[in-house]
Amino acid sequence: MAHNDFVSRRSFLALSGALPLAVTVGCGKHLPVGLELYSVRDGLKKDLTGTVTAVAKMGYQVVEFYAPYYDWTPEYAKEVRKLLDDLGVRCNSTHNGAATLTAAGLPKAIELNQILGAKFIVMASAGDIGTLDGWKAVADQLSQAADTLRPQGLHAGYHNHQLEFRAVDGKLPLEVIASGTPKDVMLQLDVGTCLEVGYDPVTWIEAHPGRIHSIHCKDWRRGKGYDVLFGEGDAPWPKIFAAAESTGGVEFYLIEQEGSKYSELETVQRCLANFKKFKA
Repeated sequence: MAHNDFVSRRSFLALSGALPLAVTVGCGKHLPVGLELYSVRDGLKKDLTGTVTAVAKMGYQVVEFYAPYYDWTPEYAKEVRKLLDDLGVRCNSTHNGAATLTAAGLPKAIELNQILGAKFIVMASAGDIGTLDGWKAVADQLSQAADTLRPQGLHAGYHNHQLEFRAVDGKLPLEVIASGTPKDVMLQLDVGTCLEVGYDPVTWIEAHPGRIHSIHCKDWRRGKGYDVLFGEGDAPWPKIFAAAESTGGVEFYLIEQEGSKYSELETVQRCLANFKKFKA
C-alpha cells in the first residue's frame, strides 16, 4: 500500500480530537466495539488515515485490517500503529488469506501483527473446500500455525462464511475445524452468514465455550440479505450477546457491513448507533 494515502499531519491533528467511548455490554462487562475495515474498503484504499480517523471519531475502539495489509512494509505498519496509538484505537486482529498461515507466509504476518499490536491472525477463508479430508487439512494447517504463533504471543483464528455451516458427508466443516484445532485457535463467528444458511448462532456459541473471542456483528434479513444495517435484520442480538459474554469468551465485537443505501462512513456510523442502543 502506498504511503500517499496518509493525510498531512496538520489534517490528522485537526480530525483526531475525540477518543472513543466505552460501551457497556449486557452482562455488565466493558468490551470494546470495533469495525472490520472491509466495511469502509473504498475509503480505506483512497485515504487510510482519514478513514481510520473518521471511524475512531465515531466511537469505534478497535479496527480489524483485512488481507491487503499483508502487502505493507514494516515501516508502513509502524506508521499505521502510530496513527492507531494517537487515536486511542487498537488493532486486535487481522484478516488473512489462507497462504498467510503457512510456514512461508507466517514470518511476515508475525512481524506485521506484532508491530500493529494484534493478538489474532485470522484465516478469512480456506477457499472452496469440498471434502471432509480437505477440511481436516485446513484444521491441520491452523494447528501448525497455532504452534508457530504461540511462542510469539499470537494466536491463530478462523472466520466462517456460509460454506462452513453446510454439511459435508453429514458433518459441518466448521465443526471439523473446531474439533481438529487447539482450544486457543479462535473461532471468529460471522453472524450474518450463519443466519443465511439457517444455523442458530447462539447454539454454535454455547457449544464452543471460550473459543468465540470475537464476533463479526453483521446482520441479515430474509428477503433483503445483507442490505440491512446492524440491528435491523433477523439476528437475535440480545441472545447472541448473552451467550457470547457468559459462555463464548468474547473479548471484542466487530461490526461488519457489506453495503447499504448510505455512504460507507454513514453506514458504519448508523450501525454503531444501533449497536449502542442494544448495549445501553
